[in-house]
This record gives sequence, C-alpha cells and structure tokens, in this order.
Amino acid sequence: MSVLDALLAALTDGSVEVVDLTAPLSSATPILQLPEPFADTVPFQLREISRYDDRGPAWYWNDITTGEHVGTHFDAPVHWITGRDGEDVSQVAPRRLVGPAVVLDAAAHVAGDPDFLLEVDHVRDWEKAHGPLPEGGWLLYRTGWDARAGDQAAFLNADGTGPHSPGISAECARWLAEETPIQGIGVETVGTDAGAAHGFEPPFPCHSYLLGADKYGLTQLRNLDHLPARGAVLVAAPLPIVGGSGSPARVLALVER
Repeated sequence: MSVLDALLAALTDGSVEVVDLTAPLSSATPILQLPEPFADTVPFQLREISRYDDRGPAWYWNDITTGEHVGTHFDAPVHWITGRDGEDVSQVAPRRLVGPAVVLDAAAHVAGDPDFLLEVDHVRDWEKAHGPLPEGGWLLYRTGWDARAGDQAAFLNADGTGPHSPGISAECARWLAEETPIQGIGVETVGTDAGAAHGFEPPFPCHSYLLGADKYGLTQLRNLDHLPARGAVLVAAPLPIVGGSGSPARVLALVER
C-alpha cells in the first residue's frame, strides 16, 4: 500500500482524525481594534447577490467584504516592516503550508492572569517533557482564549489601560524566531502578540521578530485542546492573494487516534 493510500484508509476508518482549528467567519467575528490615529480593518460581511429569485432563479451567492487579518488568518512576512522585502501570501511555498505541529498548553496560567506571557524557560520545560520543537513545524500556543471568541468585548478584554490578552514575551519571540527550527506560531487570540505588546520593546515582538525571520503566524485558532502535545500534522490554507499581507485561512490538523 502506498503512503497516500494508507493515509486515505486511515481517514476512512477514523484512525486519523481531521480536527478543524478554524473559527467560523461571520459579521460577529471579533476583530482587532487599534487606537487613533491608526486605521482598523473592516469586519466580515456578506452581501447577497441572488437567492433563488428573480436576480438568479436557480442559485444563491454573495459578495464578501473582509480584511486580510479577520478571523482565523495567516500572517505573511510582508505584513510587518521587518519582513517588507519578504513573501506576500501568494508567494508562500505550498510545502510550507503543511507541517508538524506541537501544542504548548498554558491555559492554567492564563486562567489566573490574562496578561500571562510565555517565556523561553516555559518552552524549554516543555521540550524537556516532550522533545525538541519540530524542524519546519508550528508551535501552537494554547491559552483557552478561544472560549471567549463569541463575544468581541470579552475576546479583546480591554479597559482604560488597553487590551489584556495572553501572548509571548519579547525575549521569547526573538528566541523562537532566531534560535529555533519552527516555521511559525499559532495562537487563539486576535493576533500573535499579547494585548499589551504595543508597550514592549520592540512593540509587537512576535510580528517584528518572526515575520522578519521569514516565519509565519496563525491567529484565532480553536480546538487546540483536541490535539496532542506533539504528533499532529497541520494544514494551513490561506487564499493566494497577490500582494496580500495575509489571508483568512482554513486551518486543519491531522491527528492519529
């Protein structure tokens, strides 16, 4: 039996499960809110063209309006000034959209501290328990934040001092970008950086370091609690938008059961 035949057989008999890590995309999907004078993305919207009526008697379809970075989405290097000479989303090699994934679960820490930051020592402790980060793979950072995804206010969790959501410290972001073999990180929050990351040095270090190192970001993931600490295969499928800085994406994981 060929490798692909074996995979198809495993998908058919359920010994390999396909787990959807993608949040449904609608007008209620939470979106990033930047302070003035910065411009914000538009929310996702459908505009009906026809629905089995005199505009089109046998078909239903819509126009869509959305930003590149709405909902579960892929950040390409050109999204950030440090990666301005890098790939746009259409230039990302298909081979880099499929790879091994590991899950680092910090949900217990975040439950007690919404501003919790992942540090290098947390990752090293994870490696002691589960082995090294995968070459050409993804570090998926579980925080439990996807439980808030149905409520924009709870998801952004902002007050007078700004948003409060978990993330990665500047030093850990630099280390992941420059000293580990992963090709990207995936998070459950609205962006790859912590809510308070505008005040870090550099600001928004996950964007700055990872995209500047020709690595990628995935955001607003869910169902990471359905994945093992290691052993899953991740498939990220953004639209190949020419000149695009990113794209909404369908993100799937293959998990052996």
